[in-house]
Amino acid sequence: MTDKNNARAAQPATPINFDMPAHACDCHTHIHGDVERFPFFAGRVYTPGPASPEEMAALHKALHIERVVIVTPSVYGTDNSSSLFGMRARGATARGVAVIDDQTTEAQLDTMHGQGFRGIRINMATDGINNPDVGRARFTAAIERMTARGWHVQLYTTLAMISAIKDLVLASPVPAVLDHFGGLEASLGLEQSGFADLLALVKSGKAYVKISGAYRSSNLAPDYQDMVPYARALIAANPDRIVWGTDWPHPDSAQVAGRKATDVAPFHQIDDGRLLNQLPVWAPDADVRRKILVDNPARLYGF
Repeated sequence: MTDKNNARAAQPATPINFDMPAHACDCHTHIHGDVERFPFFAGRVYTPGPASPEEMAALHKALHIERVVIVTPSVYGTDNSSSLFGMRARGATARGVAVIDDQTTEAQLDTMHGQGFRGIRINMATDGINNPDVGRARFTAAIERMTARGWHVQLYTTLAMISAIKDLVLASPVPAVLDHFGGLEASLGLEQSGFADLLALVKSGKAYVKISGAYRSSNLAPDYQDMVPYARALIAANPDRIVWGTDWPHPDSAQVAGRKATDVAPFHQIDDGRLLNQLPVWAPDADVRRKILVDNPARLYGF
């Protein structure tokens, strides 16, 4: 059962301690609308609590963030309507990243483009997909679908999978966007297998990395100090290919003993103000922060 204290998504407790540039963008969020109106996918591996557009607006007001990218989470399968609901609440300051399958038509993608979607997501991490052959096939198929319209392909996966598809990313005519620090594990060090490949892809300009969800890579709450060298290395590799995101409402998609997929999983209680205050530690230069928060998202998502 869910812990009532963690049933709702956290709001920032710490004020921002640096000057936020105009048009800053949170590049990784989710909306979980009313379950009667936006039912979850029967094949999901976890069930999140509600996360409304109004709660997200309060979050971004506190963080001084204007723009947002709403990503369809795995719990909806290929139904992007809850993300669209959130995007419509924000209007022109929102973009979306959709989940599609072989049944999604080009006409549907055209409609989605008009609605503000600018990429598709392949989520292998939540589903536990680690087979390189599967990853290569899914990424190749996604590139083929996206090339004509210039959308990007976003991947939530591991460093091992990123290494396995590195050649495909380098050859791709559309950008790859790698979620949550590429799935690295902070405790394994800068020399961990796959991190050099991640850096090489960022340096090449063919891949963007979201420096988001630090708590997914590190256990050192609340500041995740062991993420500093990774963030700095990625930014140094190519500051034009780094974007930032909260990962709000911080869903817990982990498989937990005794918790069924249909049980509501409590949200991670993350102080997004304190986490955003790590950005000047990761990127001390204000011009670099402007790239990460404003310029790179504007280019990638078409603001």
